[in-house]
Amino acid sequence: MTELMRPTEDVLGSEEQGGNLTYFAFAKSYKAEAAVMPIKASMGEMPDVLAGRYRIERLLGAGGMGAVYRARDLLREQFGDPDPYVALKVLGEEFAESPDASALLYNEFALTRRLRHDNVLRFYTFGVDAHHQRAFITMELMRGLTLDALLCERPQGLPWEELRDIALSLLDALAYAHARGVLHGDIKPSNVMLSEDGVRLFDFGLGQAEEGVLPGLPHLSRERFNGWTPGYAAPELLEGQALSASADLYSVACVIYELSEGKPPFRRISSNQARNEHLKSELQAPKNLPKHCWPALRTALAFDLKDRTITARQLRDAFTLTPPGLQRLMHWRNG
Repeated sequence: MTELMRPTEDVLGSEEQGGNLTYFAFAKSYKAEAAVMPIKASMGEMPDVLAGRYRIERLLGAGGMGAVYRARDLLREQFGDPDPYVALKVLGEEFAESPDASALLYNEFALTRRLRHDNVLRFYTFGVDAHHQRAFITMELMRGLTLDALLCERPQGLPWEELRDIALSLLDALAYAHARGVLHGDIKPSNVMLSEDGVRLFDFGLGQAEEGVLPGLPHLSRERFNGWTPGYAAPELLEGQALSASADLYSVACVIYELSEGKPPFRRISSNQARNEHLKSELQAPKNLPKHCWPALRTALAFDLKDRTITARQLRDAFTLTPPGLQRLMHWRNG
């Protein structure tokens, strides 16, 4: 049996503790291997168990500002939960040294916890392992395929029947988040998953609350992290302007275009470079998108913020209406 798969009894340490079903709830931080563990673990030196409760099994992915691990919740396992697995996120080494690192991670937790939607990843808890000086988030463990992996398998894009279901779910999630005053900030194929339970939007690490929403949270600047993804971030973000719902819409429009065409709308260069090269004039409707949906998607892909005159809900409506209904919607919006 490998070190990562040691039985629960090894962690409990005694038969008396093993018989106490609330042991993990009140246990001190796990210190069985404290002598060989550094005070501050790096991404490659995660402890076996965090906060005396979460046994780290393997790295699921790393990118942006954090790393996500598959972990076993030993408390749930001790109570007989047949599926005690969670995803556990910590900040990466580069950002963990920042003085406001824990606040940054808590901001993501607070933003996502505000969202109760079937197409948004569910967060469980925010925790701190004082011994290893690690703040972390636990969340549902998704089983499925991210959209970037799907695009590798489907290089020609998805037919409309498949694309439509994904796009509507994604736009539903985004419209709901915006209605709740939450901005995502980093919508891209690798942050959307087709799970066993449907589409899931995740990773709000660059997200922010709109003014007046969650006023107690500090509005931490992400500028120093340079975290925007150039091929999906709106030009104004790359030029230092504030995150907005319209910037999220640009990003989601890039994802939908790529799912339909099999490639991004402006090759893989940054949006401000694409704007400077006047690539918008060369942009053609993606082959798998119905013609009556193209005007709305094209509007969402506008480089200039003032020209991006559409919301996530309106873009969703454009994908559900018949051509006559769409004409009425556009006439009402422009009237």
